[in-house]
Amino acid sequence: MSTRELHLRPSARLWWTLLPFLVAVTAVAGLGGLAAAGSQQTYRALKLPPYAPPSWLFGPVWSVLYLLIGIAGWLLWRDRGWDRTLWLWSAQLVLNLAWTPLFFAADLYTVALVEIVVLAAAVAVLVAWAWRGTRIAAWLLLPYLAWVCFATALNAGIVVLN
Repeated sequence: MSTRELHLRPSARLWWTLLPFLVAVTAVAGLGGLAAAGSQQTYRALKLPPYAPPSWLFGPVWSVLYLLIGIAGWLLWRDRGWDRTLWLWSAQLVLNLAWTPLFFAADLYTVALVEIVVLAAAVAVLVAWAWRGTRIAAWLLLPYLAWVCFATALNAGIVVLN
């Protein structure tokens, strides 16, 4: 490998390159948090399915998931550069962000259900694409996929009950 190629390829030791990915997921979390103002009251006022978790659980779960999503995006970028997989990673973040205002701010539970189904599909494709080259990134995204699938079932239960 030439010196020029080494310079262009991100080094595994350049941990600071993780920062933009963490900033992106933090921005999504923060904007989602703004859109979810009053979400605990909304959640408690809804008729919930028996498998609904307590409202306090969502914050800690999402904090861990956003960290994993950010690290996975960084690993994908390090492995492939900015390719279709990173575009999909970005698109699923936008879909992730869109769900909260649909559900909590606009009370559009059915529209939010359709949106989260699209999000789950996007994350599933992202995991599949990551698996082909960066299995660690795929493994880091699996808890996110599982949670989004659970959230889809929860959203569906809320639509049925409300």
